[in-house]
Amino acid sequence: MATFRSIAVSDPRFECNSLRYITVRSENLKGRGDISVFVPPGGDYENLPIVLLLHGVYASHWAWTHFAGVHFKAMAAINEGLLKPMVLVMPSDGMWGDGSGYIRHKDKNFEEWIMSDVINAVTQTIKETSSTSSLFIAGLSMGGFGALRLGAKYGDRIKAVSGLSSITDARQLERFSVDDLTDLLDENSEELPVFDMMLNNKDMLPKIRFDCGKSDPLLAYNRELHELMLKHKIIHVYEEFPGAHDWSYWEEHIMKTLLFFNEQL
Repeated sequence: MATFRSIAVSDPRFECNSLRYITVRSENLKGRGDISVFVPPGGDYENLPIVLLLHGVYASHWAWTHFAGVHFKAMAAINEGLLKPMVLVMPSDGMWGDGSGYIRHKDKNFEEWIMSDVINAVTQTIKETSSTSSLFIAGLSMGGFGALRLGAKYGDRIKAVSGLSSITDARQLERFSVDDLTDLLDENSEELPVFDMMLNNKDMLPKIRFDCGKSDPLLAYNRELHELMLKHKIIHVYEEFPGAHDWSYWEEHIMKTLLFFNEQL
């Protein structure tokens, strides 16, 4: 398990709405990274499932809570008995440019930040979790790309994955970013399409679902991924709903992801 040169955790006396905040120095980031964590209250919990929620471009660790109120939705569903208690872990992507893509860069490794540092920081500081906690991963847009790709690559560790309005190939980041992505895309040329990662790891894939709005500019890419998965007999759930590439869509549909994860427990 990774050890950190420095790690700071918010004081429970001042926390609100069951949200905790972690700042950790990461060698993969060559600096510090932030993580928001929803920890369900009211129980002496152990080994709770960990749900990684990845944000999209332009955003950071607070996006899922302050744009979609995901912690309120999870709390209500847990209180109603619809959702088993689970810890929602919402990291920054590493804060490179408009978005890191959650992949390796020449001098920073945003994939390892998520799959190593974030998970270790949480299991070391959130007593309700442990190294044996079930692991899930989801995200929107760029975060959907990160979730689907990392889920496919680390299917031996991740129990299920879900993408909302997902970028399905890192080259699509150029639609949203003003950064020069040439070097980044060249460095990772063999790992850019989500489908290629799924096909290369077909024998150890987790449970997979993804959805997209019918007015989303990424709809055609999501349909293409769905058809490729059908053709190659990769079991998955794909859904389309009214909506665009915006927070009103993600706020409305994130509970489908959490309930999908709940079914795997």
